[in-house]
Amino acid sequence: MKIYDTVPYFLNNYEPSIDFLRSYYEKYPDIFAEYFDSHCKDTDERHSESIKKYSQHFTVIKKVHENILPIIEEIAEEYRKLYQITFPVDINLIVGGFGSNAYTHHQIIPNITFALEKLSPDPDHLRVIVAHEFGHAAQNILSDQVGIDWTKIQWTSPLIGLYQEGAATHLSRKTVVNVHPSIYFSYNDEGLEWLTFTHANTSEIKKAFTADYLSLTRDELFHEWFSINGGKTFGHSRLAYFIGDLFFQYEMNKLGEMAAIVAWKNKDFEEQVRQWLFQNDNE
Repeated sequence: MKIYDTVPYFLNNYEPSIDFLRSYYEKYPDIFAEYFDSHCKDTDERHSESIKKYSQHFTVIKKVHENILPIIEEIAEEYRKLYQITFPVDINLIVGGFGSNAYTHHQIIPNITFALEKLSPDPDHLRVIVAHEFGHAAQNILSDQVGIDWTKIQWTSPLIGLYQEGAATHLSRKTVVNVHPSIYFSYNDEGLEWLTFTHANTSEIKKAFTADYLSLTRDELFHEWFSINGGKTFGHSRLAYFIGDLFFQYEMNKLGEMAAIVAWKNKDFEEQVRQWLFQNDNE
């Protein structure tokens, strides 16, 4: 595991100008190519809006930066102890344009990027989001160890997306304990209302997702159910994470933890997810 920390350059050289931001992005071209390709618009308008926000976030960015570095090492060690794995990946720390807060890259054993302007400085919040992103990488590493045929995985399938988010949520619970259950979904202290709603409306949420799965395009489905900018149906975004967690817990109760983590190697796995969606209960 190697940490590429771009944040000191940003903090030490910052000027409120698009020219400065462009120079920052150009200093780390590979990291920001991935970021702007999938996680944030690369436009002067977007950068101008970011500049307006940065002055209010400098103190938080510095605190996140101070806290997250030892937490990354701590979480990696927890995965080593629990699952006997290490992470042969790059961990990128950036100041982004208020897009995604954290993500894994499009790789089999993926690099991970954290955008500090979107993170809470609270150590428990940071532990959970670091554990979640490491969970995505851990699932792939463990699956690779059992010989999964990666050419058979439909990476853009929303059913695979549900499963991946459920697995990462479970793994974050295993590696970070004794925090409020809502933090595993919100990564801050603002998720209680969201979690309360999901528990009170589980059946309706699952049915609505299933209906949208049958009627919406892939992009429409991901926007409504996976994106922080979605959530028109119920007034709560990212409800796919809750559905994915339900499915993963179902699989784990049926197969056991390790078999559930690598279950996507099995023939007709997506059909199994589809059948679960159409069940009338949430076993």
